[in-house]
Amino acid sequence: MFKKFLLGLSFIACSLVGSIGIAHAAQNKSSVAKVSNLESNTATNLEKSVVKVFSTIRGPDPFKPWGKASPQDVTGSGVVIEGKRILTNAHVVEYASQVQIQTGQEGDKVPATVVAISRAMDLAILKLDDEKFFDSHAAVARSNKLPEVTDAVFAYGYPTGGNSLSITKGIVSRIEFVDYDGSTGGLRIQIDAAINPGNSGGPVIAGDKMIGLAFSGLMHAQNIGYIIPNEEIEIFLKDIADKKYDGKPSLLDITQTLENPTVREYLKLDKSVEGCIIHKPYDQSATSILKEWDVITHIGDTAIDNQCMVRIKPSVRVMFKYKVQQAANNGKVALKIIRGGQPMNVQAPVHIGRPHLIGDLQGGYPSYFIFGPIVFSRATVEYMSFLSNNAPAINGYAYNASPLITLRGEKPSTDREELVVISSPFFPHKLVTGYSNRFGSVVYSINGIPVKSLKHLVALLRDMQDDLIVIHYDQRYGETMVLPRKAMLAETEAVLSDNGIRSQGSPDMMAIWNAK
Repeated sequence: MFKKFLLGLSFIACSLVGSIGIAHAAQNKSSVAKVSNLESNTATNLEKSVVKVFSTIRGPDPFKPWGKASPQDVTGSGVVIEGKRILTNAHVVEYASQVQIQTGQEGDKVPATVVAISRAMDLAILKLDDEKFFDSHAAVARSNKLPEVTDAVFAYGYPTGGNSLSITKGIVSRIEFVDYDGSTGGLRIQIDAAINPGNSGGPVIAGDKMIGLAFSGLMHAQNIGYIIPNEEIEIFLKDIADKKYDGKPSLLDITQTLENPTVREYLKLDKSVEGCIIHKPYDQSATSILKEWDVITHIGDTAIDNQCMVRIKPSVRVMFKYKVQQAANNGKVALKIIRGGQPMNVQAPVHIGRPHLIGDLQGGYPSYFIFGPIVFSRATVEYMSFLSNNAPAINGYAYNASPLITLRGEKPSTDREELVVISSPFFPHKLVTGYSNRFGSVVYSINGIPVKSLKHLVALLRDMQDDLIVIHYDQRYGETMVLPRKAMLAETEAVLSDNGIRSQGSPDMMAIWNAK
């Protein structure tokens, strides 16, 4: 009887376990179904909110500055964000004369307009002519925190090779703070999901939220792609709230690490001191806040280690200058330093961008001025492209002490605001017979007066009364040109007509030339 009772209990227990197992299985199946449905809904919404961007680009021609480069059709990706806007990369739409967007599920292209752009951060905002598009294409939610290394991610976009939406899978490989363009730094996330031409501007998703925007791959390397994290995107969106992009604050002082023990001995620093050495202050005046050999130990309240890094996650360290964009206030950032063995608190100035003697066009077109058969313009980053990947030319210009090489990273000064170059080969004309072509030469002076800028050169030529014009070039070897002023003036119109050029100069230069 007792055995029967035990068997009965055993049967009841087994029945209960079986029932519970069935219930759990049903619950798990229901949960899996919910998760699957959520993923399906998320994927569907994303597919409708990721767009293909079509741009027709007319960029500058730095070697023929009176015209534009030939039209070029490019494609990229974009993503719908709040405020009935589309976020994409600046390089997808910069210099675009026409922009359109399209989703992979719809045939019609919708005209768009670029309303804000940051070349340094490689971000741009588009508005659509027909905002009804956003009634059925919702904004993608953005995460408010950095992902973790090894987090799974999906890159959405429209890379070359097809017309439908592409989704590639990978993980977060690295998070770092890098120099974007020589004057602006920012966080960058490396992923191993494929990022190919056309992916630029597409969202990268972790879970059900966007963690950043794809913006580049790495040539000649596999499984290395880069995204701009949401933290940088939020800085950009906050900046353009007033319809104008101002730029990010930066600490421009040049630094070096405090790793070498002999350097520490030279500075008489205790082993417990960690920090980053000021190698060259940006401000070289006697009143500068930071001095050579200052050791920065903290930015705000954040400690800096001997490799000039700060920790932003347990497993992630980045360059300390990353903290500037968080700690800067009213044009200054609080630093703790050690100078001559003494701890100090200072308020160091921050800067928006870094001016260069050879700057870039900032999305504009080059200024120029034509005088006789000679075309004068500014040396710009875009102009310098003729030296890129041309080692023999670089060596030649360096040996000839050209400022295009020797002053490449210098700041403007009151004596020299920019470099004035001969931007194009001389137009064929008897006035320059016997002279070698001065394309790529930097003008040093006109009739013995050092040239400060292109505006200054135009004013000098405008006001010159001498019969002869003497042009000295800034280089070790070469020649000095002597030209008849009145003949140069008289022949300019014929040169323009022969070469189909409508104006002697860009509007800003003509305003100076005509202001007699």
